[in-house]
Amino acid sequence: MHGKLLIGLALGVAIGIGCRALGIPSPAPPALLGAVLVVAMTSGYVFADRFLARRAARQTEHCGGPTGLPRQVPKR
Repeated sequence: MHGKLLIGLALGVAIGIGCRALGIPSPAPPALLGAVLVVAMTSGYVFADRFLARRAARQTEHCGGPTGLPRQVPKR
């Protein structure tokens, strides 16, 4: 996990330096509020991904197999 974080930060810094050096607009929002919004959305995405990946799937009987058709649900 730490390796991916460091690579991501290094890539972000490199893109920022490259944009500034070449005089092209940065792909990030110019205002502090916009930057905080991007960080909040990314943090929420990562948190939800970690939380949802740990719980058991509850709708597996409705999921399609290799054919795309749902498997037969036994009658109750």
